[in-house]
This record gives sequence, structure tokens and C-alpha cells, in this order.
Amino acid sequence: MNSRRDFVKKTALVGTGIALAPTVAYTASETSKETLKVALIGVGLRGTNHLTNLLQRKDVSIEAICDIDPTRITIAKDHIAKAGFKAPKVFGKDDYDYRNLLEEKSIDAVIISTPWLWHTRMAVDAMKAGKYTGVEVSAANTMEECWDLVNTHEETGSHLMILENVNYRRDILAVLNMVRQEVFGELIHFRCGYQHDLRFVKLNDGVTPYGKGVEFGDKGISESKWRTQHSLLRNGDVYPTHGVGPIATMCNVNRGNRFVSMTSHATKAIGLNKYIVENGGKDHPNAKLNWKQGDVITSTIATANGETIIVTHDCNSPRPYSLGFRVQGSQGLWEVDGSRIYIEGKSEPHRWDDAKAWLDKYDHPLWKKYGEYATGSGHGGMDFFVLNAFVESAKQNIAPPLDAYDAAAWSAITPLSEASIANNGEPQDFPDFTRGLWVSRKPYNWIKETY
Repeated sequence: MNSRRDFVKKTALVGTGIALAPTVAYTASETSKETLKVALIGVGLRGTNHLTNLLQRKDVSIEAICDIDPTRITIAKDHIAKAGFKAPKVFGKDDYDYRNLLEEKSIDAVIISTPWLWHTRMAVDAMKAGKYTGVEVSAANTMEECWDLVNTHEETGSHLMILENVNYRRDILAVLNMVRQEVFGELIHFRCGYQHDLRFVKLNDGVTPYGKGVEFGDKGISESKWRTQHSLLRNGDVYPTHGVGPIATMCNVNRGNRFVSMTSHATKAIGLNKYIVENGGKDHPNAKLNWKQGDVITSTIATANGETIIVTHDCNSPRPYSLGFRVQGSQGLWEVDGSRIYIEGKSEPHRWDDAKAWLDKYDHPLWKKYGEYATGSGHGGMDFFVLNAFVESAKQNIAPPLDAYDAAAWSAITPLSEASIANNGEPQDFPDFTRGLWVSRKPYNWIKETY
């Protein structure tokens, strides 16, 4: 933590910047703030992680925090005081007190880490208030919300960054480096998803966030208070961006390419019921619930440039964690499961290489230069990089690497998957959130050592 604090204090990460809007060429702001004045809306477990990382920096101040849970406010204030920062203004008297926070003229940027149903409305309000906005994943639940994000960004000129940290994972950035250097040849196919046993997150005892009990909703705590309800009422891929975000970046979605259509299917739903019966008994009231979300949801996306992407959501059954990445081109492929790579003409014919040597060779400039500072920031270090990109972009008031159009396109997988499943796998067309400008938008320059 101290090394990261020294790094940010002594080093100015100034990037080349990216387009202020789809129609504008790459440009950086003429003025850059020395200190970014930040507010946090939501200081639960995820919001507190962002707060902890912000407190390691000398180029930010924490102007305000907002949460309707007084316990979380107390924890956040304690962290801020121990870090030697001034006491922030506090909001949270009711669900909409965040709007009073947004009226504070001193605030430059806000980070939203709240339950999913609040993401879009809070992000829209923040952009309308002229704040540089960072929103946790997923950014939207419905197609209307996806358009709300895009329309508000275009109407106000305020920037939005979807805080997709997996885009900054070390192996992902190394593979992106390989993609940009055409090691895999011309890209043709991808696999990705969110495959993570979350039964112990969706169900708990109302006291312990993870690992005990079978309660949720009003009787739950942390994510079980709100996340589990989505599994009860919705049959779709409700959490697609960890997988699809990095893949969309590799194949330049919204920047020379776009999602065109998607089909989705769901298995039967038995995982959560089985978990409740085994841990709470067959007579527990929750054992009688009819869960709507299928245990495994599979979606196939077609792109304008002719690639296909298989996205899997698998969170209700016992399994080891994996985002299931596969990147395949005309010259070879990488698969995260098994940590293996095959490159025609380089690998022994018909035999996999261990991926480590390849990933080391193409290690991303960001990780090579600043990897030590990322240690301890969360999620293997990638939380440092995603937050750093947000802060540096906001200081210059330029479009972030992952913008409103990305937030909309990636999040649209959720409502489209629901519609496809409800209609027996019927293909669903993706809206073009750039209104045709994906043809001329240039990809962000990812292969650099700034952010």
C-alpha cells in the first residue's frame, strides 16, 4: 500500500486521451486537475474497496460518501480518518439522498457501488449533475436503461466509465497484447463468461456475508439482501461484463466492430433449491421457492466482423471459479482453463504449450511497470488499474477507456438473454448504441504504460 501511495504521489500518469464523443478525434483536455474531488455512492464491501484504494493516492480528496446503512458509513469514515484525509460530507438519510450529494459543487467525480437496480438511475443523475461518473457492473438491467446511459452521456457531455476490472487482469492484458500483435492471426471465435459458485453469497444467515445460512432479502445481509432476488425472478445472464468486457475490447466492439445478434438458452433451475435443502432442511420456507434463473445460461453473440462469442453464466452450482476465456484466431488460440496456448508454426504440432512462457513474453507494459504497486489493491491487483484509469481520465475530463457505449452494449446482454430464453432461443438483435459511428470510431490505445 505504501509503495502505491508513493507511486501516485511521485508519478503523473498522463495518457494520450480518447474521443470525447464518437464523432470527435482523440484528444486530451488542455487542463488537468491536480486533485480530483471524489464522492462515493455506496460504501458496502465493493464501495469500501474502492475507498481503500483511493485513500492510497495523493491526487484525490474524498468529498462525500453516501449509504443508507449507518454501519457502512461508520466504517468508511473510520477508514478516511485513519488515512489522514479530512472528514467527508455524509449522505444517506433515505434512498434518494444521493441526489443531494450530487448537488455539491465541489465534487468532480462519483463512484457508484450500489445494488444493480440503482446503477442506471444514479449514473444518469450523476451525469446530469455534471459529474464524471464511474459505475460498477453491470451498468444496466433493461434495454431502456442501456439507452438512458448513452442518451444522457450524449445530451450532457458528461463521461461515464463502467468499472470493469477484469479488463485489467494480467493475463487478459497479455493476451490483448498478443491480439494487437496478431500472434493469433485473424480473430474468429471467443468464449467467456461468469462461472462462479455464488450459492454462499446469495444465501447467508443475515449476520455473516459469506458461507453461512440460507436466508436472503430482508433476512439476509450484504449481497443476499438484493442480488438473490434476481435469481428468483429473472431467467437470463444477469452478470455478463466480467467475461464479455475483455473480449469486446479484443475485437474492437463499438470501435470498428459491433455486436449484431444473440441467442440464449437456459438449463433447469435446481442448484439453489438443492443448496437450501442441504443446509437449511427441506422444511425451510426458502426450500419451497420456485427459482426462475436456470443454473447454466449460454448465449452466442455474432459480430459485424464475423466473429462469434459464447458467453456462459454459471453461478448456482458447485464448481471452481473460472471466467472460461478462449481467444481463437486463424493462427492459434489461448484457453485460460488449463493455461494453454497453441500457435501454428511455433508450437509442436497438435500439442498445447503451457501459457506461462507466452504470457510472460507478452506481459503488458502496465503490469511490467506498475505491477508492484497494484499488490493488495484487490482482485489480484486489477482493481488498482481500473481505478487508476478512472481517476486519470476524470482528472483530464476525457473519455475513459471503457465508456458509455461499452456500458450499454455489454449490459444489453442481460435483457436480450431474457427475451431470447423466453422465446425458445429466438435470435435477438443488438441495438447500435453508437448510431452507426462504430464504423469510424478508432480503438482505444491499450498497449501503453500509462492507463
